[in-house]
Amino acid sequence: MIARGWRSKLSLMAPRTSTAPAAPPSADPSTDPAAEPSAAPAGVGTAASAQAPAEDTQRPGVTLRELRPGDPLRWLALGWRDFKRAPGIGLFYGFCFVVMGWALLKVYHNSPAYTMALSAGFLLMGPFLCLGLYRVSQRLENGEKPDFGDSLMAWDTRTGQLAIFGFVLLVLEMLWGRVTLVIFAVSFDGMPDFKGSLLALAEPENLGFTLSWLAVGGIFASLIFAVSVVAIPMILHRQTDAITAGLTSMRLVLGQPVVMLIWAALIAALVGLALLPYFAGLLVIGPVIGHASWHAYRQAVGEG
Repeated sequence: MIARGWRSKLSLMAPRTSTAPAAPPSADPSTDPAAEPSAAPAGVGTAASAQAPAEDTQRPGVTLRELRPGDPLRWLALGWRDFKRAPGIGLFYGFCFVVMGWALLKVYHNSPAYTMALSAGFLLMGPFLCLGLYRVSQRLENGEKPDFGDSLMAWDTRTGQLAIFGFVLLVLEMLWGRVTLVIFAVSFDGMPDFKGSLLALAEPENLGFTLSWLAVGGIFASLIFAVSVVAIPMILHRQTDAITAGLTSMRLVLGQPVVMLIWAALIAALVGLALLPYFAGLLVIGPVIGHASWHAYRQAVGEG
């Protein structure tokens, strides 16, 4: 009993040792992802810091929606609806198209060769004249009442980018005109005189020139169409630069060539028919195509 009592007293007097588990050895940075390495290999930190800003600044590009072959007819129907909802404004721009046709007809009587070169200006001036029509369709889409003065000043909000895009189209137009004149000069050993009639181009001896002129015209017309089919309404509608708008338009044409070919063929056929009665058909066909082009853009180009 006495020995047992002394043992209990000794156990109370002895210093207590901690029973907590021992601390683990320091983590190895190469195996513990939570541990911070004390020193990174040379060049690793620099590369990571250089890549981080690039990932942060990446933004999704403009999305293009899938189109169907019947959509161009739907765009024309919507264009006709917009024309009927604002006929006065549409007729004004249609009259501008008619005046352009009369001006070309006047030049044709004096210099047929230059008329054929300048006729490509329809592809250049057309989209810019349609700016007011795009604005009308935009107002109608938003449930607002279109205003004639607002349509005339549609370019004012995006003057810089529209000027850049217009310069690009102007360069293409000048190249087209220059190549056309060169073909004339090479094919006829100078500027020919058709005596007020272009029917001479259908004669067998002029077949080489006609095929060359149509081929060159087709290339330039296709290029201008591809660059501008949705570019100008896109610049008007969004805070988009001219280069992005032009590239988006080309992406659309190259990505969905069948639908865009149908759309181009419809435009060419309607404009060709409108030219027959002394350009009078452009009074209605011109603004309808302008409104329809806005709806083509709105369906084809997503919000991004």
